[in-house]
Amino acid sequence: MENRFYGEFDSEHLPGKRPENDHRSPFQIDRDRVLFSSAFRQLQSKTQVFQSGEYDFYRTRLTHTIEVARIARSIAEYLNQTSDRLRPDFQIDPDLVEAVGLAHDLGHPPFGHIGERKLNELMAPHGGFEGNAQTLRILTQLIYARPDRPSGMKPTRAFLDGILKYKALHKEFIEGKKPDAPYPENHFLYDDQEKIRDFVFPEVDLQSLSPEDLNALKSIECQIMDWADDTAYSLHDIVDGIKARFITPDTLRIWCEAQNDLTSYQLQTLDDLIDEIRSGGYEPRTSLWIGQFIQACRLVPEDSILAGQSNRHRFRLEVDPHVREVCNLHKRIAFDLIFKSPPLQQIEFKGGYLLTRLFDAYTTHLLGKESKPLRLLPDPISQWVRNEESAEGKRRLLCDHLASLTDGQAIRAYKRLFEPDFGTLMDLY
Repeated sequence: MENRFYGEFDSEHLPGKRPENDHRSPFQIDRDRVLFSSAFRQLQSKTQVFQSGEYDFYRTRLTHTIEVARIARSIAEYLNQTSDRLRPDFQIDPDLVEAVGLAHDLGHPPFGHIGERKLNELMAPHGGFEGNAQTLRILTQLIYARPDRPSGMKPTRAFLDGILKYKALHKEFIEGKKPDAPYPENHFLYDDQEKIRDFVFPEVDLQSLSPEDLNALKSIECQIMDWADDTAYSLHDIVDGIKARFITPDTLRIWCEAQNDLTSYQLQTLDDLIDEIRSGGYEPRTSLWIGQFIQACRLVPEDSILAGQSNRHRFRLEVDPHVREVCNLHKRIAFDLIFKSPPLQQIEFKGGYLLTRLFDAYTTHLLGKESKPLRLLPDPISQWVRNEESAEGKRRLLCDHLASLTDGQAIRAYKRLFEPDFGTLMDLY
């Protein structure tokens, strides 16, 4: 049965080669290309909360991504079955939503959020670094590592729109401001991605919108992915924190006593969590909450400036307020008891330090700052940098390389450059 929710506008892809006479739908092709990519596999060794490889049972960026994709697909299926605004021939495509979930974290660098912040700091005068913008760059420019230069996968418009959590350009945050105004910390696209944004939103005057209004424009698939992401990390980070003994009944009690703005519903939820930790029932509790987070969703009409282009912008995802309270409670607990803890802060410091030293070494020897530069990087990245004519293009490629490294690769690269007794001629990373 034809799904009238989507049309040719939604399935149109970036110019380039796509499979012909393929039994898969355009959105299934997008999903499979992400799933089979090396960029996706590298997420298995990138930090989610605790450093990758520290213990086998902690979530990595890959297991988190798989969970987000599964939750996002379940939300789409639930809405298709229960919403009176959808019908068998007018539904949200679960394959498209799953593809968006699988791709949503491709651009995250090593060492979790400190890696993203540090690379943005290092690249601030040169267009910045942002995980979501890097995901778009991987999909459209980098996912295939060819000898002369990388290339993208020619995604569909609906898929690109789904992964674009943010749509304001880096320059749009600083235009019209004083020369000494701070660069944006996050939530932007790279300036040279404007042409991709124009492809996603043709014939729409985006220039008249503020950066905040631009970033508020989200397709229904993007909204589903966003809530699935919130669901996964607000629930699962707590589980990992309990297993790592950062979150215990005692630490929760002390934390609760220091808060003065928790709602009665959040206080009851906190008491239940403490009881379930004591009884060992917190993992079954999490499984039940996943179902409740999914079933808390419903569709409501949305009066978006993009509604005339696609059904994907005609709806807003509304979530039950009590479930949002639980989500926000879990985020606060994770931030205060895990991310702000000395062990995690020490790992953040180390990750930021490693990336800074590597960035300085690479830019010194690959951007002409050294009179007799050394070849510090292997092919093909070394060849890509040589082929790039502009200094800004070279710098962006070096940033791409650092962002693509797993935690272990970044650590080994640092040791190879800065520790005299590490590395052999056969050990590149």
